[in-house]
Amino acid sequence: MLVNLARYVLLAIVLVAATWTLVINWTGVIDQIGRLQWQRVLVSLLAVFVGIGSATMSWQVLVDDLGKPIGVGRGAQVFLVGVLGKYLPGSVWAYLLQIELGSRAGLARARVFAATLFSVAVAMVAALIAGAIAVPELVSMSPELSWLPWLYIILPVALVFLYPPILTAIVRIAFRLVRRPRPDHPVTLPVVAKSLAWALLSYLSYGVHLWMLADTSEGLSLQPLALCIGTMGVAMIASLAAFVVPSGAGVRELVIITALTPVVGGVSAIVYAAVSRVMFILADLVSAGGAAGLAVVARRRRGVYEGDPGRS
Repeated sequence: MLVNLARYVLLAIVLVAATWTLVINWTGVIDQIGRLQWQRVLVSLLAVFVGIGSATMSWQVLVDDLGKPIGVGRGAQVFLVGVLGKYLPGSVWAYLLQIELGSRAGLARARVFAATLFSVAVAMVAALIAGAIAVPELVSMSPELSWLPWLYIILPVALVFLYPPILTAIVRIAFRLVRRPRPDHPVTLPVVAKSLAWALLSYLSYGVHLWMLADTSEGLSLQPLALCIGTMGVAMIASLAAFVVPSGAGVRELVIITALTPVVGGVSAIVYAAVSRVMFILADLVSAGGAAGLAVVARRRRGVYEGDPGRS
């Protein structure tokens, strides 16, 4: 009873925090959005949704591999609603919320924990790969970002976590610690590769999102696209490093402003960074709501998920 109440209280706090973040950012950028070409704004927002959907699939690849597939509807609800926890100080809330939502949906906590740990490693590798496109240029443009190359210390560690035998060992240890039946097969390279491909697609989509906002006097051109893709990779990994700040607020914007200033000017770069933040918050909220609706549809069509064996 108390555990269920705590879940609802945590979810309510997360939703309020995410909504409040949207409200306080919205006023400052609504006028600038009105000056942008509506076609670009629409494509930019759609690209954010594609990126969020791709990140969800990257997570679900391992979830489905570790047990009976749960389906996109149920998986999206666990991942996307849980992700809203990032709007609280300390990114750990997002992971804890995913674990609790997964348990409520019938998944073993060890299964969700393993998939979440795996998805974080995959996201880091994908972000660093994408970010490599932009790091040299960002550092040359702003001495304040001279610390960015140090983020690549994370890469060897993340790659170790993605090595199938190591990943399989971690999964089995997690299941053993909570005394749950472990998966009957090891994690394979195709599973890792598929998850990484989804993660890379998410950063490609986020780059397109930023590219669409980066309006220039010459009109849309392909030249800034690579920089935008790399910038979003660096921005995401930098915001993840600043885990004590809700959703990496400020850190991500600093990277985006530095990248866009030579392209659109300092004032416009600041505005676009704020517009990007609002779009991500809006997309997170809409995606979480849509995922909850999909889960209801999935439950009606496919019945209640039977749950993992031995789940507490």
